[in-house]
Amino acid sequence: MATRNNGAVTVEYSRAQVPDDAFETSAAVDRATHALSGIVSRTPLLQNQRLSERAGAQVWLKREDLQPVRSYKLRGAYNLMTHLDAGERAAGVICASAGNHGQGVAYACRVLGVNGRIFVPTTTPRQKRDRMLALGGDRIELVVIGDTYDDSAEAAAAAAAASRATLVPAFDDPRVIAGQGTIAAEIVDQLGRAPDVLVLPVGGGGVLAGCLSWLSVHHPETRVVGVEPASAACMMAALAAGEPVSLPAIDTFVDGAAVRRAGRHTFPLVRDAGTEIVSTAEGRICTEMLELYQVDGVIAEPAGALAAAALGHEVQVQPGQTVVALLSGGNNDVSRYAEIVERSLVHEGRKHYFLVNFPQEPGALRRFLDEVLGPDDDIAHFEYVKRSNRETGPALVGIELGSPDDFPGLLDRIAASPMSVELISADSPFYRMLV
Repeated sequence: MATRNNGAVTVEYSRAQVPDDAFETSAAVDRATHALSGIVSRTPLLQNQRLSERAGAQVWLKREDLQPVRSYKLRGAYNLMTHLDAGERAAGVICASAGNHGQGVAYACRVLGVNGRIFVPTTTPRQKRDRMLALGGDRIELVVIGDTYDDSAEAAAAAAAASRATLVPAFDDPRVIAGQGTIAAEIVDQLGRAPDVLVLPVGGGGVLAGCLSWLSVHHPETRVVGVEPASAACMMAALAAGEPVSLPAIDTFVDGAAVRRAGRHTFPLVRDAGTEIVSTAEGRICTEMLELYQVDGVIAEPAGALAAAALGHEVQVQPGQTVVALLSGGNNDVSRYAEIVERSLVHEGRKHYFLVNFPQEPGALRRFLDEVLGPDDDIAHFEYVKRSNRETGPALVGIELGSPDDFPGLLDRIAASPMSVELISADSPFYRMLV
């Protein structure tokens, strides 16, 4: 069943019974818990007052950003690599990653003494590339190839097939799924009971499949919600189609969850166990990243803030419920904050772009400022080209409002102005060059 709420699509499936593959995965999660002891950190489970007030429930954050590699990806990568025999370890490993999985593989390579090649897309932030090299040292080689994670995954699979190296998938392997599912078991142990609601970020579906399978067996009463970025909602597309499908295009901004196609191993676990999948806008994710930083003192990457961003918006919970949201990673490049602030302002309706035809005469800009701008409005962007053979000159103007509620008044003043002013809509190709 699919529903739409405030523009967000929700796909809901009920858990009528626990499928056999969930029992198998749950047992593998329990084994992985022992295999990872002493390697992964038992990350804090912290109550968050801001999110609790917003959601109207008792909200806890599972801080996987505090792992040695600053994301939960270490759990799956290390669990898989512990299953390699001596010959496989000697032949080395290969993986594809948008950043976090590669750091988990790099860390595991150094600890286990295994050589590895890590394929990353060109969109992987520099900070994540540098961390992979630092974590793996001389045990790893970094290969930058392709525009998306899926491009890099294809290249990594081809390289593994042409060699004796073992491919370590970012999410689509039962051993990786089991390692990532240990998060659910750890949450229950820390909380002393199962949460009423568990909210998880979704890229290819590894952590969702692992946690959902374990909870289906041990605590089927827990509601599990997966959150995807709106412009890379591959699991939602798979559930709607009944099988994994490749999205024609994705926005790679939420790089840790920007996956074009759900996994062939993760999809049936999610489909058969049942869950809810929602999507949330990239701008809302940016707003949550800023609130995590400014209010809570937490540095989260876009995928890390994905689950928390949906709370109180696409994900509604009951008063008094115990809710856990996975903060999955904190590998954010500081150079991205300008774009994060921009996307947040646009999403909140506080920043808008216009094309203004100014008369090429003295005082035109002053009249625009006096007649159009409100007392709390600000010019945040201005590009103007003066042409000597024209009566008017176009300018690109970005206006930041004091409040989203001021927008109708701004439009009224623009309509009353003698100048020709055109709002650049969010679906314009030109707009995508600005944000």
